[in-house]
Parts: sequence; C-alpha cells; structure tokens
Amino acid sequence: MNNYTNDNTARRYKAHVSILGTTQLHLRNPYIIAWWSAAFPGFGHLLLSKYLRGYALFIWEVVVNIKAHVNSSMIYSFQGNIDMAKEVLDTRWLLMYIPVYLFGIWDSYRTTVDLNKVYLLTEREEHRFNSFSLGALEINYLDKRNPILAVMWSAFIPGLGQLYIHRILTAFFVIIWLVIFYYFSHAQEAVVLLFLGKIKEATDVLNPEWLLFIPSHYGFAAYDSYMNTVENNKLFEKDLRNHLTENYQSDSFKILKGQKVK
Repeated sequence: MNNYTNDNTARRYKAHVSILGTTQLHLRNPYIIAWWSAAFPGFGHLLLSKYLRGYALFIWEVVVNIKAHVNSSMIYSFQGNIDMAKEVLDTRWLLMYIPVYLFGIWDSYRTTVDLNKVYLLTEREEHRFNSFSLGALEINYLDKRNPILAVMWSAFIPGLGQLYIHRILTAFFVIIWLVIFYYFSHAQEAVVLLFLGKIKEATDVLNPEWLLFIPSHYGFAAYDSYMNTVENNKLFEKDLRNHLTENYQSDSFKILKGQKVK
C-alpha cells in the first residue's frame, strides 16, 4: 500500500519509495562515480541505483580478477617484484578483463551525466511521488536519519549502514559478498590469531588475492550509506516543504523581493 499511486502522467519522476528501498534522482559528480568504478567495477553503477548492471560488472570483476590473478600481480608489484608480477598474470583472462574494466568506468561516467540532465528536468516538472510504502514484508517511508550513524554501522560490518537507511538490495548484496571475501581470504582467522599474539601464523593464513577486495568493499559501503542518507534527508525535507505549502500555506501568501515579510 502506497500513500500515493502514480498515474504515469509525468514524463519523469524524481523518486520512488518501495518496500525494497528509496530510489531517487539527484545531482552527482560524474568523476566521483567513475572513480568508484575504477576502484571496483560495479560500484559506480550501484551508486546510481542501476543494480542489474552493477551486479553484472561486480561479479565479472571478482571472477575474472581471480582467474587472471590481477590482485596477486598487484601485490608483487607493490613489493617491487616486477618479474613475478608479470609471471603470475594469466593473459587468457587478462585480455578479457581490461575492456570490461574500461567500459565500467566510461559507462558510469556517461550515465551520471545523463541522469544529472534528467534530474534537472524533473525539478522543473515537480511531479508528486509516493513517500510511504507498506507491504507484507516491509515498511518504508521518507524520514531524516543521521549520516554519521550510517557510516559508523558500515564501519562495523558493510551493509548495516544500507539497512539503516533501507537500501535493502544493496545491503544484501554487500553483506553476502563480504561473507564470501572473509571466507576465502581467511581474514577472520587471521584476526583471531593476531589477538592471540601469533603474528606469523596470522600472516601465513591470509589469502592476499581475496583480501585485497575487502578495503574497497568497506570504503564503498561507508560512502554509499553516507551519501544516500544525506540525499534522502534532502528529499524528505523537500517533500515535507511541498506538503506544508500545499495544505497549510495561504494562497495569498507572497514573498516580494527586497521587502520584509511581516
């Protein structure tokens, strides 16, 4: 059940509130979105709420990266062992990896520019959208939340910040892949061994090829939760302002430029 049902008379809608989350258009910096796609293909598209494309690029990155041993090569290059970095690469997979990697960066940049234009047009149209959704499994509604809390929960476990602001699809995706990265990297085992003072064993048990995925995962979860909390707060304030204006403000009320309102 929604508090408003769109009649599809608008050419463009600014936002959509469903039991799975709040999807909205807002201005984004295309360079930042492209940077996240460069950090990890798929992240830029997830920030744009283009989930299917983001999931496809993310899974491609993980599978082909592991098969081509890109992360292993990066680790060797960080250590200054360039010969081993070249030796470990599997060119059969690497030649497939590069074009898709570049496509993810280009497509996220292009899509951001297009969506910014669409947002400016929706601002002029000012069509109404639902702000409350009630279903058998979930309830979602526009309200104000603390962006610092979103970052804090993301720092504990990526995905919790998304649950806090009701980005269900992103939350489940981030949490599931975090478990996969933890499992194959043996990061949790290394932490336990580190607490026990067994530093060498903690280092030996780690799988660096999978471990290298985790920092980007944490960074994305924190940024995504913070940015979407801020934008959801703006959307809530604008929706509330429009509601108060339509239902409580006098039709004769006017603000004249250069004059004080009494």
